Amino acid sequence: MPPPFAAVVFDLDGTLVDSAPDLCGLVNEMLAELDRPALDLAEVLPMIGDGSRALLERGLRASGGVPPTVDLDAMFAEFLRRYARMPVRPDQVYPGVVPMLEELAASGVRLGLCTNKPQAPTDRLLATLGLARLLTVAIGGDALPVRKPEAGHLLAVLARLGVDVAGAALVGDSRTDLLTARAAGVPCILVSSGYTPIPARDLGADLVIEHMSDLGQALDALDPSRRSGEAPASA
Repeated sequence: MPPPFAAVVFDLDGTLVDSAPDLCGLVNEMLAELDRPALDLAEVLPMIGDGSRALLERGLRASGGVPPTVDLDAMFAEFLRRYARMPVRPDQVYPGVVPMLEELAASGVRLGLCTNKPQAPTDRLLATLGLARLLTVAIGGDALPVRKPEAGHLLAVLARLGVDVAGAALVGDSRTDLLTARAAGVPCILVSSGYTPIPARDLGADLVIEHMSDLGQALDALDPSRRSGEAPASA
């Protein structure tokens, strides 16, 4: 039996990997140099998802605002330099992610990544964690003129995968991912354990799963051939 979708595209932070503790520590390191109080992990979690620059700016605003004397471009560049030096830990990958990706790939599904994390740290993370071999197309938030929640970001991933929107689904963890899927016209599955101030079940996704091991069943439930009476779209 052919897979229900020709392609599945994933978000990264909060969906496939738990990067929040490292990002929180780095934000606090930058704040400490401005004599700012540290932020709790719970405060930083909802700041993640719109890219590293947005995270840094939100951290500054939450701790007293962006200082008028700070060169934000230079500070962001330093943030990225430090992030590039941080060790990548294998335990950052959520349980069940690798087996599920391997299962989907073995069944012929094309796998991609659509993330607002900048391209360089995205590529480094995927390579170090062994995910690059499975996610054959990965487009970061600074690689295009547009990024999530604009449809063009996801559509670019699908174009490089060679799959039409009719044969694709997006898996993420936040409202940004849901808005991206809706803008592109693809079904959206959210994981409940991600980085969102609004519970995933309250966002209105097509389906919400508790664990990545549940993804196969969720994709079967959203099978476009079951909904339309036609064969799933192929690449």
